[in-house]
Order: sequence, then structure tokens, then C-alpha cells
Amino acid sequence: MPITPRLTDPNAAAHERLYRSLRQQVMHGELSPGQPLTLRGLAKDYGVSMTPAREAIRRLVAEGALTISSSGRVSTPELSPERIEELAAIRALLEPEMAARALPRAHFALIERLAAINALNAEAALKQDAVAYVRTNLEFHRTLYLRAQAPAMLAMCETVWLQLGPTMRAVYARLKRREPPQHHRMILAALKAGDEPALRLSVRTDVTQGLRHLAG
Repeated sequence: MPITPRLTDPNAAAHERLYRSLRQQVMHGELSPGQPLTLRGLAKDYGVSMTPAREAIRRLVAEGALTISSSGRVSTPELSPERIEELAAIRALLEPEMAARALPRAHFALIERLAAINALNAEAALKQDAVAYVRTNLEFHRTLYLRAQAPAMLAMCETVWLQLGPTMRAVYARLKRREPPQHHRMILAALKAGDEPALRLSVRTDVTQGLRHLAG
């Protein structure tokens, strides 16, 4: 019977903490595209040894959150327009389906929660806080998709978000947006009406129009 590592082990606990923290930073655009990372720097910043830092980087490279060159240089992704188009197509396929699966469980409290997150997104846009904008935008989508009760599909969505995070932050910072995505309001309206076709369309439009700025 295989023995799984216990998180009470100091290295395992340190690795998990570093992995989760760095993963969140990448997904929320706290790191710039192409930003280099070193094992030594990460170990120092997080107060851990090289072993958990190496393991965390290995997992994040496997997820596409980080890239590693032939020379061993580790950095956040720098995406070509073609790669962004591909990731946009994946989002356009997956996310309307996730939203549709969530619709039967979209009770009033969920819609209120989504409206509150959207208000925070609007506030981030007004302040031109690109990192908070990306974070609250993803939180809006993730909160809805959790109700789909489709963990494998949600994991696929998060893999795409991870790859897009640094680029989304850079582009939104450049655009200096002062308003939240208008399609979030359409998503909320479709949820309230229980209108699946409108919900699918709103989510697909929100995803594709937002990513059009990235590929431009």
C-alpha cells in the first residue's frame, strides 16, 4: 500500500504553503509576465529550505503556472497572441457549461454573493487596481462555478486562469479600466430569471470579449 507524505512533516507543510501562495499570486496577476523566479529567492522569501521550493516550482510548472527554459530559468508565462486565442477558446467552451450546471443551484444567497463580489470588482476598476480587478473577476466566476459541483471541470478552468493571470494583470493595468465587465450584470440577470440560454451567452461573451484585449 503506497504511503502518502504527511503534512505534519516540515518539508511537506512548507512545500504546500509555498505552492498555494505562489499559485494564488500567479493566478491573480500579482506577478508580471516573464517575471523570473529562483529557488534561492523563493526559499529565502518564504523561510523554507530548497527542497520544498523545488517541489512547489515543479508542481507549478506542470500546471502551466510557471515555465522553465532549457537553461533552467524559471519564470511566469509570457503568452503569444496565438496562445491567448487558444486559452480563450477553452474558456468559451468550458465556462458556459459550468454556469449552466450551476443554474439549478443558483439560490438567492448565491446571487447576492455574486453581486457583492461584482461591487468589489467595480471598486477595483474605479481605483485602477489591476491585481484586485483580476482577483475579484476570477472570484466572481469561481463562486458561480463551484455550484456546478463539477470539480474536474473547475480544475481545468483554474489551469487556464493560472496561465492567463500575469498577462491579464498587465493588460488591465495598461487599459486603465474604470468600470466592471458589463456582462457580469447580464450573468446576474440570467441567473435571477433562470434563463440558461441567456446565461450561456452572457458567460461566453464575457470571457471572449475580455480576452480579446489580451490578444490585441
